[in-house]
Amino acid sequence: MSAGTILQFVLDILSLGSLYALMALGLVIVYGILKLVNFAYGELIMVAGYTLYLLNASPFPWLVMALAAILMAIAIGLMTEFVAFKPVRSKSVTAVLITSFAFSTLLQNAALLFISPRARNVPLPDIFTQSVEILDVVIPIRNLITIACALLMLGAFSFVMKRTVLGLALRAAASQFTMARMVGIPANMIISLAFAISGLFAGVVAILWLGRIGSVVPGIGLEPLLVAFIATVIGGMRSLLGAVVGGYLLALIDVSFNYGLSQQLLHFRDAFTFTIVILILLFRPSGLIKGRETGLRT
Repeated sequence: MSAGTILQFVLDILSLGSLYALMALGLVIVYGILKLVNFAYGELIMVAGYTLYLLNASPFPWLVMALAAILMAIAIGLMTEFVAFKPVRSKSVTAVLITSFAFSTLLQNAALLFISPRARNVPLPDIFTQSVEILDVVIPIRNLITIACALLMLGAFSFVMKRTVLGLALRAAASQFTMARMVGIPANMIISLAFAISGLFAGVVAILWLGRIGSVVPGIGLEPLLVAFIATVIGGMRSLLGAVVGGYLLALIDVSFNYGLSQQLLHFRDAFTFTIVILILLFRPSGLIKGRETGLRT
């Protein structure tokens, strides 16, 4: 492989892996505390996308519209906790799963009813369609933006988790939830904070995801949800680091198949990907990075 091809290969992995890692973190931050998968997580990306679309006719600069989209994702993330999780989380896991699915379906149908079932273009700055040339390789600037955003967010998230009181409370709740409540950590506030952080990650992912495809549809959140779920399963459902590792590993698998498979076999890429995921789980059922065992959440 030439230097240019290697550079292209590495940047493709880093840009796609950055997206996958942010998606997985948004999902696992809630799972780490509640031990429940938020199946409405993908719809936060949809909400952010439609917020951008609806603000297209406004006089606001694009950065303001993007910030509004991220804030809307955070708001809907908090609404998910209050509507789908909080009323039933002390009753049964089945009830929470059903309400999570129900809220996801409600958001999708609201988009179908009040906006449109068809794809709608979202406003994007010119930089998302521009490219730069490095070592005779044309690299979309949006890929570099994705990598930079991921590094910034992962660094900030790591700092918050390790160096702040809120991070300490989140780690304590994820490790020993009952004990954390006994020592005075407000459980409801920590859970709401986890959903808000999840919404923040979803909002940023939405901007970067839409920067690749340029349009939003009611079902846009399904693929990010599946990607996030697979990445967390590979990396470890109880580990924040595992979510990041799983995201980049899943991107490595996908990009390697894109480069290595013939055009005919490329149609079966997902089958090959899931085969490797199964093999990983056969040897590491808890994921590559095993988190701490925790008790039930109430």
